[in-house]
Amino acid sequence: MKLLEGKTALVTGAARGIGKAIALKFAAEGAHVAFTDLNIDEAGKATEQEIAALGVTCKGYASNAANFEDTHKVVEQIMQDFGRIDILINNAGITKDGLMMRMSEQQWDAVINVNLKSAFNFIHAVTPVMMRQKSGSIVNMSSVVGVSGNAGQANYSASKAGMIGLAKSMAKELGSRGIRVNAIAPGFIITEMTGQLSEEVRNEWAKQIPLRRGGTPEDVANVAVFLASDLSSYVSGQVINVCGGMNT
Repeated sequence: MKLLEGKTALVTGAARGIGKAIALKFAAEGAHVAFTDLNIDEAGKATEQEIAALGVTCKGYASNAANFEDTHKVVEQIMQDFGRIDILINNAGITKDGLMMRMSEQQWDAVINVNLKSAFNFIHAVTPVMMRQKSGSIVNMSSVVGVSGNAGQANYSASKAGMIGLAKSMAKELGSRGIRVNAIAPGFIITEMTGQLSEEVRNEWAKQIPLRRGGTPEDVANVAVFLASDLSSYVSGQVINVCGGMNT
């Protein structure tokens, strides 16, 4: 039997990158998948088809994760379409890097709203659903810079540290209802975004990683499957670093 057979997963920001890898891995393990992104463009439609080809139900939804009302509306629609939500992966995120003295209020607010407030919005919306079901797994996508900080990323680091605090608090609030909440902190993951860095920069990153390589979206997705499945039925309130030993 597949690890997520019969479950329905909601993955935010999943038209591409790590979110897409998680959605595909979940589908391969038998989960039906609802995913959101700001726009469901050609890439989003292609992702939808790729996931559905694995033999599960899949639908992409255009939604602004940073908007409280939008989030509740999309969760209501997903419930109408799928009937249940067993897994929530809070993956939506952006970066607007810069040194603090040059960072604008807009850069700060945008990153906090998309990365952290979105997680509040979706947890707020799915909690009643999972409480009625008396079960659920929520995973917040943090980052190693949320654990250790990083110069030039004060907004991103703060948002990702917030994701950890949110996960730990929700684990305490929701545990008695059978709902587990954890966080994943990826390190240097090779995605479309990091692929734009020069080879020299990528090599410098690799030197700082004990495993001497960047991670793949699939490395993160494998941990997400563990946390979403019954394999981790006694794991809650934890942060798992997926960083090749960089953050020890």
